[in-house]
Amino acid sequence: MTNLEVQKQFGEAVNTGQLEKIRDLVAQDVKDHDPAPMQGPGPQGFIDFFSMMRSAFPDLHIEVKHVVTDADNVTFAYTVSGTHQGEFMGLAPTGKQFSARGVQIGRFENGKLKERWGSSDELGILKQLGAERIPQ
Repeated sequence: MTNLEVQKQFGEAVNTGQLEKIRDLVAQDVKDHDPAPMQGPGPQGFIDFFSMMRSAFPDLHIEVKHVVTDADNVTFAYTVSGTHQGEFMGLAPTGKQFSARGVQIGRFENGKLKERWGSSDELGILKQLGAERIPQ
């Protein structure tokens, strides 16, 4: 399986909620250079983070807009969207929809995600949901 195929399967796992598939796609000793504040280590950290996101936004969807690859890396720009139906960063459900952009770089070894760098417009998400104050 190519690195791009691994990345696509990761995205499918997130979009469908079949998060346990992430265990087969992420190295145990993965280094996330930009983890979410509550994200733990390894594949379980990704599973826990996306479980929280899907709890807050059951229709969470990541749509890849542009991809660049080389022998070891997959870089992509994406749009993430969803409807706020569960608590998110201390914000009670609002029923509002959001759409935000982000970029991620993944380095792969032996068919698994080994390192990740990335950023999503978290402030934009909170503003679209109507947050009056930004959680620290």
